[in-house]
Amino acid sequence: MAGWENADLQLKIDEYEKMLFGIAFVRLGNREDAEDAVQETFYRYLKRMQQEGFRDAEHEKAWLIRVVVNLCGKYRASAWFRHREAQPPMETAWEGDMAPEKQAFEAERRERLLAAVMALPVKYRDVIHLFYYEGMTVREIGRVLGRKESTVTSQLTRGRALLRQSLKEEYDFA
Repeated sequence: MAGWENADLQLKIDEYEKMLFGIAFVRLGNREDAEDAVQETFYRYLKRMQQEGFRDAEHEKAWLIRVVVNLCGKYRASAWFRHREAQPPMETAWEGDMAPEKQAFEAERRERLLAAVMALPVKYRDVIHLFYYEGMTVREIGRVLGRKESTVTSQLTRGRALLRQSLKEEYDFA
């Protein structure tokens, strides 16, 4: 693509980095691997833009999500990832601005929720993250992940049921 500038790339990084990092973090479980996956995704994006580009913004976003999901799958399948030592305690990926006592309570709640999401099988984890954290519709998730809408709906339903079951004690006051 002629006239592709560093400023253009920086705009795309600013637009998509948080979303891609969230997807990678949920799939890989730690910040370093997620950052590596996002960096590799933008490297591939830059190569693609220099060669052919995208039809439209929706195609571009779907392509980025597909690439980061595929890279995460590759990382998880690697011998290094499968055989590395036990993971350090689950870290939280997002931080908020609030009073210290609320921040501590909220961080603990988010950590438990994130641990519950991370314990889900990957197929449920993906759709839960894209639906709730990225605000994508069932149709968009299906298109991006290459799944039928009915499959995505079923996976959302099953994922929610598994989350409800694993978090039942925490939220069951009756």
